[in-house]
Amino acid sequence: MTPAQTLVVVGHGMVGHRLVEAMRSRDAGDTWRIVVLGAETRPAYDRVALSSYFEGVDADELSLVNPEVFADEMVELRLGEQVEQVDTEARVVRTASGASVGYDALVLATGSYPFVPPVPGHDLPGCFVYRTLDDLDAIKAAAVEAVSGDGAGRRSGVVVGGGLLGLEAARALRLLGLSPQVVEIAPRLMPVQVDEGGGALLRRLVSDMGVAVRTGVSMQRIEPGPRGRGLVAALSDGVELDADVVVFSAGIRPEDGLARRIGLPVGERGGVLVNDHCRTADDRIYAIGECAAISTGGAGRTYGLVAPGYAMAEVVADRLLGGSATITEADLDTSTKLKLLGVDVASFGDAHASTDGALEVVVNDPVAGTYQKLVVSDDARTLLGGVLVGDASRYATLRPLVGCALPADPVALIAPGGVELGSDALPDSAQICSCNAVTKGTLREAIAGGAHNVPALKACTRAGTSCGSCVPTLKSLLASEGVEVSKALCEHFSYSRAELFEIVASTGVRTFSELVERHGTGRGCDLCKPAVASILASLGSGHIHDGEQATLQDTNDHFLANLQRNGTYSVVPRIPGGEVTPDGLIAIGEVARDFGLYTKITGGQRIDMFGARVEQLPAIWRRLVDAGFESGHAYGKALRTVKSCVGTDWCRYGVQDSVSLAVALELRYRGLRSPHKLKSGVSGCARECAEARSKDFGVIATETGWNLYVGGNGGFSPRHAQLLASDLDTEMLMRTIDRFLMFYIRTADRLQRTAPWMEAMEGGLDHLREVIMEDSLGICDDLDAAMAKHVSGYSDEWRGVLEDPEKLERFTSFVNAPGTPDPTIEFVDRRGQPVPVGYDRGSQPVLIAGPKLGVAG
Repeated sequence: MTPAQTLVVVGHGMVGHRLVEAMRSRDAGDTWRIVVLGAETRPAYDRVALSSYFEGVDADELSLVNPEVFADEMVELRLGEQVEQVDTEARVVRTASGASVGYDALVLATGSYPFVPPVPGHDLPGCFVYRTLDDLDAIKAAAVEAVSGDGAGRRSGVVVGGGLLGLEAARALRLLGLSPQVVEIAPRLMPVQVDEGGGALLRRLVSDMGVAVRTGVSMQRIEPGPRGRGLVAALSDGVELDADVVVFSAGIRPEDGLARRIGLPVGERGGVLVNDHCRTADDRIYAIGECAAISTGGAGRTYGLVAPGYAMAEVVADRLLGGSATITEADLDTSTKLKLLGVDVASFGDAHASTDGALEVVVNDPVAGTYQKLVVSDDARTLLGGVLVGDASRYATLRPLVGCALPADPVALIAPGGVELGSDALPDSAQICSCNAVTKGTLREAIAGGAHNVPALKACTRAGTSCGSCVPTLKSLLASEGVEVSKALCEHFSYSRAELFEIVASTGVRTFSELVERHGTGRGCDLCKPAVASILASLGSGHIHDGEQATLQDTNDHFLANLQRNGTYSVVPRIPGGEVTPDGLIAIGEVARDFGLYTKITGGQRIDMFGARVEQLPAIWRRLVDAGFESGHAYGKALRTVKSCVGTDWCRYGVQDSVSLAVALELRYRGLRSPHKLKSGVSGCARECAEARSKDFGVIATETGWNLYVGGNGGFSPRHAQLLASDLDTEMLMRTIDRFLMFYIRTADRLQRTAPWMEAMEGGLDHLREVIMEDSLGICDDLDAAMAKHVSGYSDEWRGVLEDPEKLERFTSFVNAPGTPDPTIEFVDRRGQPVPVGYDRGSQPVLIAGPKLGVAG
């Protein structure tokens, strides 16, 4: 047997690790022994998801290394080994620790380092870069000290750089309790990815989230703050910013120091010069990732995204194993799709319309907070690129069309209500997954070869295994190829939500950990955790903050209130049927006045109070509970309201007591957790003042009883409800609604409202009628019992928190400084009420004549 050759890989980041994976998956004959020398003490981790480290994701979850790698005798991973020199004649690598490793081939995957502008004071304590997990640990420690509550800190941070990582750093500072300010020397945020229009909207959306933005200015110097506390950052426009921390995120530079010491040629702007198969001037040495500069006429260009780096790794693996792969222009795609501070941002192709004769088609909707631009050829027939801000849902189908003929008018492709493209509109040459350079043709071949679900496509093509933005297109492609797409909830559960509901109901499982251990895999994700939390709540598994359940909830359920755009919350007490006593109104008014809240009567006949800080919520609830109110579940996937007209009590046209029925229905179904929110209405006559036919279940009075309508929805795709049954008496009406709701809860998909649930139901309304009124499936007794259990087991979630000291501890802006208000929250006055600072950015003024209701003057 021929002895294995030795491949030394310098650097164990994302790209270096991809090379190891590619080599081991292809090298069936074990012709290469791989030695990896990583300067960091941690194995490769996902730098793209770095900011999730501040959301509770730990280092192990970010790791890209499977345990099998350490058990592979053909791979030796040495961490904390900084390579200092390479003897190219003897082919030996020497490290700072004194170790020497011989090689037959050497791959430089040293990545990049953060650029820190050489401003005076950049190295003071409190100044950081945002690049590694160790950097994040240092930033976190400084932020914790700043918000300790001893009065020494300013609770603010300055981020130098408004690009991708800069906005990620700003988000991290906000998560740590600091008020972030972003300083960008360019005239707009993310100048590389987005154009002027997209940058303007991005700035407004980011500012609305409490991040101050300063563009067109640079950092001049950094000095210690007064009395040695904090820092003062001086800008080129004369402004001085107080800060506890300064984070430099002003771009990256290729880490090519080792290559320079070896004597390898580098590009004009740095980076090891390589040819189209990633080989350097030394035939035994390759370079991949951010440290490599693909030679273009001798100048060379580096790429700071992971997708081109992965393509380089695949090319080198192929070359080392005897192939002839080369880097192509498609491999160097710089398209990106990101979510920054909760804002969707995407750019692809010629985003800045640099092509001669290129035309720009723009749909800018400042009200909706979206900016969509397509760059097309001068004849408007070929897509060249685009920019999407605020809504990047079209990215997955538009990006693969770059360079292809447009399937429709460009305006129709980005306008609201325009053409919706499916995967069938894409040619086989279209690159579906840019991170791993996977075309539609490759995916179709994989499907024909038996890859009949998304996990199988991921496994055999790598599509969807990096950023994940192409996964919806994978599902669409499977369907267009005639494959029945799996209804699995996510990669951690092979069951649909309805199947998981039955498993939980029949087995008595009461925790997510037990469910995923017995019936799933892995640790779960942001898809399955809230879905299972909803199932557990629907089955009456105690308060949603009990034990492990608390960690499964989304932001709104986590704090039992609706998160608003400036970081405050809204409080909505239940007002069944819209009926409230004068004393109740006074109590709500006093609470709103005493806590400085904005008040508004909602479309569902309730009063919404906006602007509550998280630490104020329990005190507000205490006042409301003492006045006889309870949670209105405005935050939950649950029953929201049962709207009513005044019925026979007051209206001369009313034929039934709509108010009493609405109150009874709302009290019966309050707190009922479901796949999506539920709304209802009861109208006392055919004039339909309660708009019952636009509700998930609506009731309209007749001379002899009640007509029941189901499956109505508002939202993006409004639906009128359909008549399920006529002239029901009150007892039969409630029994039918009970069964309708429980059947929906049992069988609907995650986040599926009643209208699409019914539309997807085989047999539609007739089948539903057979199941819940004729008991065709023999499950009506179970549905009745489930609803009876809910009604008897209901308890107010607000009261549950107030009576539990442990639950109360979570209601604080800063864990280490209970009671301290968030300094980033600011209000201004509008028509006598507080509204968030910046509410009117980008909007048109509205002229109002006449007096302000409820305002003296």
